[in-house]
Amino acid sequence: RRGMEGSGDTSRAVADWRLAVWTLCSVLLPVLITAWCSFQRSRRQLLIRDIFRKSKHDWHYTDLFGQPSYCCVCTQHILRGAFCSCCGLRVSERCLKKADQRFLCKEIMMRGTAGAPSSMPHHWIRGNVPLCSCCMVCKQQCGTQPKLCDYRCVWCQYTVHDECMVDCLKTEDCTLGEFKDLIIPPYYLSTINQMRKEKRTSYEKVVPYCRKHWMPVMVLANTRSGNNMGEILLGEFKMLLNPVQVFDLSKIAPAKALQLCTWLPCNAVRVLVCGGDGTVGWVLDAIDEMKIKGQERYIPQVAILPLGTGNDLSNTLGWGAGYAGEVPVEQILRNVMEADGIKLDRWKVQVTNKGYYNLRKPKVFTMNNYFSVGPDALMALNFHAHREKTPSLFSSRIINKAVYFFYGTKDCLVQECKDLNKKVELELDGERIELPNLEGIIVLNIGYWGGGCRLWEGMGDEPYPLARHDDGLLEVVGVHGSFHCAQIQVKLANPVRLGQAHTVRLILKSSKMPMQVDGEPWAQGPCTVTITHKTHALMLYHSGEQTDDDDASSLSE
Repeated sequence: RRGMEGSGDTSRAVADWRLAVWTLCSVLLPVLITAWCSFQRSRRQLLIRDIFRKSKHDWHYTDLFGQPSYCCVCTQHILRGAFCSCCGLRVSERCLKKADQRFLCKEIMMRGTAGAPSSMPHHWIRGNVPLCSCCMVCKQQCGTQPKLCDYRCVWCQYTVHDECMVDCLKTEDCTLGEFKDLIIPPYYLSTINQMRKEKRTSYEKVVPYCRKHWMPVMVLANTRSGNNMGEILLGEFKMLLNPVQVFDLSKIAPAKALQLCTWLPCNAVRVLVCGGDGTVGWVLDAIDEMKIKGQERYIPQVAILPLGTGNDLSNTLGWGAGYAGEVPVEQILRNVMEADGIKLDRWKVQVTNKGYYNLRKPKVFTMNNYFSVGPDALMALNFHAHREKTPSLFSSRIINKAVYFFYGTKDCLVQECKDLNKKVELELDGERIELPNLEGIIVLNIGYWGGGCRLWEGMGDEPYPLARHDDGLLEVVGVHGSFHCAQIQVKLANPVRLGQAHTVRLILKSSKMPMQVDGEPWAQGPCTVTITHKTHALMLYHSGEQTDDDDASSLSE
């Protein structure tokens, strides 16, 4: 009996041990598999990042949920992989290294060429051609089959069927396509580079410098403006142009990017600024630096693709109130080609603090749009303070405008800027202006204010002097408060027109008041603000974006 009990205890112990082992295995095995998979994934990611870093391609991640595409190496449908934003090459993850070694990207400058080349052959990439593209040989639609098929030239964007591709097309000179007048060809840069080394400056005979209608464009994009539209636009412009023409302002300053203008024909370059009014001001400041350096003959004309919140300068110049991808980049480049050159007044705003025995250096700003003191500056100040604390919450234009609306509603109830007329003195061209009961004063250089409102015109039912952005005159208006601003924006009220002037002087006698220049706000104590003309900026005006309001008031522009 004891032997039977002992054997029973042993079998129970063995069973318990087996249960413990299987339990441990059932717990540890998934953990080990997960850890191994995580290690392999991180190792693979490190290898991919290393390829991205060393490659001449501008690789970005893509997957099944992005644009449907096929690998240029194995021809299979891509589940996880990468694409080059410059040449459009698309590969699966496992073929990335092989594709990086096999396929060349767009060359920004031709190498190893003798003499001064004036042309280059097509650079064909197979597969993933744009929808609705037509074959340059048979004129039929390309890319209609659900597989890797047909060819596209990364420079002229022409497409060819597999069966239409012949040897002569592989060696044929590329015309650079529709945007040949905007593209800086690689052979041009290599020639100019060689001439600079030899200290020769007679570029007039270099192709396409000598071509009459060549107007190379530079794209300066602020990727921090808008809903990540800057990142998308950078890739799309690199695809259509020479990548050397496209700059990310989060990585390179405008002053450095604009030095490319010195390699290009005088007074022919056009710059497309993708960003808000603040980004445009940043670029215009860099252009002013070029004037100081004696590079005035290389000054470019500036067009705007509005990605910011207000975009009043863009609206004034006909480029629209905001861009959200509704217009193809090809049409944007056509608009830049067709735009007309105009001038924009730029103003110097000098703020001299009172007291401190005048030892403090005056603050100096450059104004393109408007200066204000009062409720709209207070809204901008509150918005700016909260955006500095949590910038991730302010990545949407709609959210930004909703926050402005909230602070405007709050000021209607609190009225923090009341009795402004008792706190300030205003002089226009040296003449003292008697102020009525006001909460805000706004000095305008352009037609639009506050995200699309034509402030100087108001309801349009009263006679008023014409307002322009190139006449050396400022328009000065007063508002009774945030509610009055809202009424003006929906054309239910007129502003208090205080006059026009070449020079504006505003004296803040007491207390601290919110002020702003072109959307950059601050709280200001007693001071003297003097606004005088500084210079002109060469801008591009697009007449195709006018609204009904613009047509009705085109005389005032």
